[in-house]
Amino acid sequence: MSPPTSLPTRRLGDSALEVSAVGLGCNNFGWRSDREETGAVLEAALAAGVTLFDTADIYGGGGGSEALMGELLEGRRQEFVLATKFGMEMKGAEAASAPAAPRGSRDYVRWAIDGSLRRLRTDHVDLYQYHQPDQVTPIAETLAALAELVEEGVVTAIGCSNFSAAELEQADQVARERELPRFVTLQNHYSLLERGIEAEVAPACERLGVSILPFFPLENGLLTGKYRRGEAAPAGTRLTGTNPGTDAQFDVVEAIERYAGERGIEPIDVAIAGLAAQPAVASVIAGATKAEQVRANAAALRWEPSAEDLAELDRIAPR
Repeated sequence: MSPPTSLPTRRLGDSALEVSAVGLGCNNFGWRSDREETGAVLEAALAAGVTLFDTADIYGGGGGSEALMGELLEGRRQEFVLATKFGMEMKGAEAASAPAAPRGSRDYVRWAIDGSLRRLRTDHVDLYQYHQPDQVTPIAETLAALAELVEEGVVTAIGCSNFSAAELEQADQVARERELPRFVTLQNHYSLLERGIEAEVAPACERLGVSILPFFPLENGLLTGKYRRGEAAPAGTRLTGTNPGTDAQFDVVEAIERYAGERGIEPIDVAIAGLAAQPAVASVIAGATKAEQVRANAAALRWEPSAEDLAELDRIAPR
């Protein structure tokens, strides 16, 4: 199945940013994917209508993903929405100059954005995300530092990742009280096998007008039919050498395979389009190491589940 001629787009929160409903996760670049492979994936994504490219300063062993993207996409900045993150521990040579300060502090934020801009070879980031709360820095300090970047024009909008509902609510309240930019997105683990976000975090996002960007939507390939119950993960896959899933997980995976077959579609279509149809979800962030994987991710949006489809999906993949 080829990708749609154009992908549906959605706005991120109350920002002016419009992104494709399927995004490209760039975590593989610089470690699982070399320069040639990364280039092929990026080109396939652009050709398929994917406009949201999501990376982080720690991806690729500490700056590797950003550096490859900067090299391969230089001069094409207008063709995609660029999202990156700060706030998890950097490793390798790039970490040597990090300030001795908590990763949510102003000093660290200023250092992190400078490094990301340099590696990405750009003068601005569209969506800058706090990758994980450091549990030390008051959120007011982090938001004030991010507000400076927005005011300076090096960041268009801000988001967060791996936040609880309480942390998101607190951040939103502080931003409103102090008239600071609000988080417009939340990027957490969310798939049809991992729906814990729906208990508290997703409802908080709906109340606050925060867009959800699910990561690991395919559960390392488990939801694509790549693995089989009782069999070791095939060589060359991300889960090589491991037992890829529990019996409970395979109960759901196999039910999804039957569900897809009844509708004449593929399990990956259910995994991506079914998730994209959930409230507050703006763009499903799916990684890829091959061009054909990107095309399959984008093609999943050809299926538009009905209310009845979603009700049945809730039954076989419980919330």
